[in-house]
Amino acid sequence: MTFINPDFMLQTETAKKLYHEHAEKMPIIDYHCHLVPQQIAENIQFRDITQLWLVDGHYGDHYKWRAMRANGVSEDYLTGGKHSAWETFQKWAETVPYTMRNPLYHWTHLELSRVFGIEKLLCPATAREIFEECNAKLATPEFRGQALIKKFDVQVVCTTDDPADDLRWHKMIAQHPFGVKVIPAWRPDCAMAIERPEFYKAYLKRLGEAADMEINSFADLQEALKKRHDYFAENGCKLSDHGLENFYSADYKEIEIELIFKKVLLGIAPNPKELEKFRSAFLHDQAVMDAEAGWAQQFHIGAIRNNNTKMFAEVGADTGYDAIHDLDIATAGHRFFDRLTREDKLAKTILYCLNPKDNAVMMTMAYTFNDGTVPGKMQFGSGWWFLDQEVGMRRQMDSLSNLGLISRFVGMLTDSRSFISYPRHEYFRRILCDVFGKDVEQGKLPASEMDFIGRMIEDICYNNAKNYFQF
Repeated sequence: MTFINPDFMLQTETAKKLYHEHAEKMPIIDYHCHLVPQQIAENIQFRDITQLWLVDGHYGDHYKWRAMRANGVSEDYLTGGKHSAWETFQKWAETVPYTMRNPLYHWTHLELSRVFGIEKLLCPATAREIFEECNAKLATPEFRGQALIKKFDVQVVCTTDDPADDLRWHKMIAQHPFGVKVIPAWRPDCAMAIERPEFYKAYLKRLGEAADMEINSFADLQEALKKRHDYFAENGCKLSDHGLENFYSADYKEIEIELIFKKVLLGIAPNPKELEKFRSAFLHDQAVMDAEAGWAQQFHIGAIRNNNTKMFAEVGADTGYDAIHDLDIATAGHRFFDRLTREDKLAKTILYCLNPKDNAVMMTMAYTFNDGTVPGKMQFGSGWWFLDQEVGMRRQMDSLSNLGLISRFVGMLTDSRSFISYPRHEYFRRILCDVFGKDVEQGKLPASEMDFIGRMIEDICYNNAKNYFQF
């Protein structure tokens, strides 16, 4: 039997039944990813498996890069651009056997199987054969970008987009539909990043041009963002996303925020107290805007970024030098959501944490502010980044089950720049079915309720997201 076989990860007969009769058939709603809209619109044809899988200009799979570095692979093969596609792929093939018990080992072979129909294990002995077979298939129309998305029965893709983006690629996709909705998602992190005044002023110029106005005050910033928020809504956007170290909920006065903003425009970096006040005001205003528009909002909390300053200077951000932060998220988070609740401005919200110690903290935070208006209005999102592996997913499911309603969970997302990361949904679904299957067979859940449990699995895989986001 092949390694990636029909019952991969399914340890009981009940788990197999739940997966094959319920989870496996459900379409995908990928409500948060980092696919490049231009590549979707232009229906990209990848040059080779290295571009698709490992290195694509500045972009690449930083999960793989971290593993390759740990295996002694020089940076020249990754971000250095000094080696051929084959040479870089060969280094990945040398690394793969050493990734056993890392999710990369499973993901790699799931993608080879589900995308390319290759059941061989990737290693130095099979590398050349697999490289050439993948490249031959990638040269055909059936393996262009849009076809790769459709291959997995994806119904909706939400990209991650800056407020200053003109959304022209989304418009092009809408004008030339290919059977999958591609919707922008609002990611205003740059509009909050006042800690580097020169970069921030350059960003404000770009944002102002997009909003057709000059931004000379915090009030102007709010107006410009509202214009862009409306523009995103006109182009189908229904959710926002924030990537933060922590929540921010300091007390502030409007005049204070205006003064901080003026200092930044003069090139003066804010001190830590000013930075916290500004972020608190900014995030509150964004959350109110989302609530008034009827959007859902997402908060990804707990990354400490660009920690290797030598490599950050050499190769830039998002290249694998980020890590898990260790902060108190409870105090600021509860203050943040409490204020929105008091003002009746709390949107549907999904919370993600990067530190596993925060699972129960974040789960109970979310459920403190549910108000009975929408099933799962406030909820704890799927295992994210360093936690989107088997142990992380199981722990997230356990926290969600023990302290809330896993039955209302909106399920998995790719959070990926890769066109072939959709087997991560299969990975999640297999683990989900294994969790429920084991509980049934151990007598923790009634076998007489298998019909209901099957419908619950289908809801978590697809129906809950469909109903929650209303795309």
